[in-house]
Amino acid sequence: MDKKEAFDFLKRLSDGIAIMFGPTCEALIHDMSVPNHPINYISNGHVTSRKVGSTEDVYGDVTSDEAVFLDKDFINHLVLSKKGKRIKSSTFHLKGEDYHYAFGINFDITHIYQYHKLQGELIKVSTELHEAINENDDSKLSSIVEHCLDAIGKPINQLNKSDRLRLMAMLMEQNALSFQKAVPYIAEKLGVSRNTVYKDLKELE
Repeated sequence: MDKKEAFDFLKRLSDGIAIMFGPTCEALIHDMSVPNHPINYISNGHVTSRKVGSTEDVYGDVTSDEAVFLDKDFINHLVLSKKGKRIKSSTFHLKGEDYHYAFGINFDITHIYQYHKLQGELIKVSTELHEAINENDDSKLSSIVEHCLDAIGKPINQLNKSDRLRLMAMLMEQNALSFQKAVPYIAEKLGVSRNTVYKDLKELE
């Protein structure tokens, strides 16, 4: 492939990519054999505000002749431009006997990224509703039990059966047994078995 054939191919490729991916995708050809690597051809140049002849890179800086850029391909990297755009950028090199071109693709994903952030905010939740309801119930149940224990006026480890029955009666009056997992909570709080709690409740009935 001679120089003209290479350039014509890259031009067609540039226009094809711009058409395929739309107005937010820029494709261009740098002449790497010339100092500062000017742009020889560009499609959708509005993406980075560049034109043919420009020596600015995708960031908006004037390019240099650093050797690191002369042979290495850079594929699918993020560029944060001076104008605040987020751009996915790739560069491919094509070399022949009398030419060296760098073919660039710069896809502006700024709006996609903003939508992605908005989508994340929209689908974010504090917790699962059932868990929140249970947590709220647990808090209410705990408060009722503590209030009734204060009314008994004895440390939990000193409660006898009569005290327990009195406590159960108070809890029933406060509808504490209507909460989910009330019996397991009360049993654990009092340091007795669930069966003991059920027996006390049955005796009150």
